[in-house]
Amino acid sequence: MKNKLPIPFIRVFSIFLVVFTITELMIPGDQSGFEQPSIIAFYLILLLILIIIEKVKTATEKLYTDHISEEEKEAYFAKKESNSIKDWKGLMRVLSKTKPISEENDIILDHDYDGIKELDNDLPPWWVYMFYASIIWAIAYLGYYEVFDGPNQEEEYIEQVAIAKAEVEAYKKTIKTIDLNSMEANSDQGDLNKGMKLFKQNCSACHMADGRGSIGPNLTDEYWILGGGIKNIYNVISEGGRDGKGMIAWKNSFSPEKIRLLANYIISLQGSNPENAKAPEGEKWTEE
Repeated sequence: MKNKLPIPFIRVFSIFLVVFTITELMIPGDQSGFEQPSIIAFYLILLLILIIIEKVKTATEKLYTDHISEEEKEAYFAKKESNSIKDWKGLMRVLSKTKPISEENDIILDHDYDGIKELDNDLPPWWVYMFYASIIWAIAYLGYYEVFDGPNQEEEYIEQVAIAKAEVEAYKKTIKTIDLNSMEANSDQGDLNKGMKLFKQNCSACHMADGRGSIGPNLTDEYWILGGGIKNIYNVISEGGRDGKGMIAWKNSFSPEKIRLLANYIISLQGSNPENAKAPEGEKWTEE
């Protein structure tokens, strides 16, 4: 004999899970409802109400069966047994509350349209439970925002902006700063390898992998549109080229250290004389 599924438990758990999920989604930021006493109280009250409803339902049924005849009681329990859930298939049948085709005659309405008849099906229990859950949710929503003074949209926005600003400031403190005045090119192979990797991944589309130039200018000659030298190159990468036609600013994509590595690698391309290099642009740069 198959064991019956614990329907009261499933019903309480399902409704609580739906309300719990929606409540957690509504809480701003990374906070959890279990961090707020008012939300914890709401969860406990909700769970208590659901349990009380199940207990009242059970007590009502007992009161009813205690005041009917034995024949009526047997018929009642026989019907209840036939509708009981013994497995998951039974659960799906109860959730949809469908009747077998053999029993459809019991729910056919009297009227028809050109021989087409209509069945008087009940609303599916899952839909009814969702409707009840929406009522509970509406009460919870009203209580949270109107009774317990939950934050409104403006307050949530201000709070999130403050959090974001604090995170940005904390991130800035972790970034290695660069002293542009003391910056000098170096031939450290580790720096050059890192710079070459960044260049090939991000710059070769416009300047080609060997720096000979394509859409962007040739980076291997002595001519520069916005000035040569590592400081000027660093500044152009960081702030961008000429307005409306030059390179975009990379300061929001790369850290100062990565921009330094790129500028240092570009300096190393000077005099490499690749084949098919683009014609010089700008003015000849002489390091002072």
